[in-house]
Amino acid sequence: MKIDQQDNGKKGSFYIEHEGERAAEMIYVWKGDKLVIEHTEVAEALRGKGAAKKMLMEAVAYAREHKKKILPLCSYAASVFERTPEIRDVL
Repeated sequence: MKIDQQDNGKKGSFYIEHEGERAAEMIYVWKGDKLVIEHTEVAEALRGKGAAKKMLMEAVAYAREHKKKILPLCSYAASVFERTPEIRDVL
């Protein structure tokens, strides 16, 4: 599963394409130097395959690499941060 990213400096997303269409997307906005995750959506074709977690882990890797912090407003992202102490360094 390949995770792509688009970012225009104000907002962006991590996403997965499946059969030529976006089948999963984690949308974020920038608030200062914080990546604010607003929403995560996964199409039926990718549900149960770990797509959302893979996108979140890509966001965590991006934050670490670029020395940014993440604010997970999305309920899914917030729940993963709550259950996964080893990624909380980017909170």
